[in-house]
Amino acid sequence: MTPTGAPTAIHRWVERCRAGDCAPAVARLPSGWVIMGERQVFTGYCLLLPDPVVSDLNVLSVGERTQYLTDMSRVGDAVLTCTGAVRINYAIFGNVDPALHAHVIPRFADEPAATRTQQPWAFDWTEAPEFSPAVHGDLKRRIAEWLQDGGRGHRGP
Repeated sequence: MTPTGAPTAIHRWVERCRAGDCAPAVARLPSGWVIMGERQVFTGYCLLLPDPVVSDLNVLSVGERTQYLTDMSRVGDAVLTCTGAVRINYAIFGNVDPALHAHVIPRFADEPAATRTQQPWAFDWTEAPEFSPAVHGDLKRRIAEWLQDGGRGHRGP
C-alpha cells in the first residue's frame, strides 16, 4: 500500500495474477509472480512480484529474502537463455510504487552502440512496444517452461 493506504500497481498486478486475469503472467514461483513487462523496452523484460506483497526487501525474513533473490536470479537465467541476451540487468527500486518488485531486463549484443551501456531508464519507455500475447506469447511460454523444468532440456531462443 502507498503511505495513504491505497493499493499500488504491484498490489493490483498480484491480484490479477491470483485471479488468473493477467495476460502477461508467466509463472508462479515460491516467492511470487513472474510477469512480462507492460512495455517491452527490451524483448523479454520481466518483473518478479512478491506474493504476498510487501513494502521492501528488508521487511522479509532472511529465508524469505533468500527465496525472493533466488527466484529473481532464476527468472534472469530463464530470460537470458530464452532470449539469447548477453547479460541481465536487475533492479529493485520501489520509489514510484512503494512495494517490492524486481525488474529483470535482458541486454543484447545488437543494441545500438550509442545506447548499449546506458541504464534501462535512459530509454523512452512510452515508445516501446506493449506486451502482446500475439507477439510475445511464444517467448512467455518458453520462459514459463524454463522456470518449470529448471532449464533442463531447454534449447534457447
